[in-house]
Amino acid sequence: MKKETEMINIIIAIFAGIGALAILLAAIGIIRMPDLYLRLSVTTKAATLGVGLILVGGAFHFQDVGVTSRAIAIIFFTTLTAPVSAQLIGRVAYIIKAEIWEHTITDELDGMYDSETHSLESMEKNVDDNKVTKV
Repeated sequence: MKKETEMINIIIAIFAGIGALAILLAAIGIIRMPDLYLRLSVTTKAATLGVGLILVGGAFHFQDVGVTSRAIAIIFFTTLTAPVSAQLIGRVAYIIKAEIWEHTITDELDGMYDSETHSLESMEKNVDDNKVTKV
């Protein structure tokens, strides 16, 4: 029984430690990244991973079906909503012309946003009529 408790505590420490490290890297990324787009990328990926790992550690700690199911639900919804919200924030930032880092090599959306109609053209061409499709 004691070895089992020690093993669970080690697993909790590993998940919580790696999760805390991921969140620390996200916080450092907010400070170190030069523009909004890179900050969004770093925080969305690292913070989602960090929160998920800490919740897994919490599920191991409490070993209750109610806590585990809530942790799984939170991980699911965080993983589902964080990238979508980051994409929407990035799109709005691009529309309002947030400054791009000076060393950015390629702006793949350059010239594709129509500020009058607020539409963004896609690079995909329709095979049938060979026209650029609107997104």
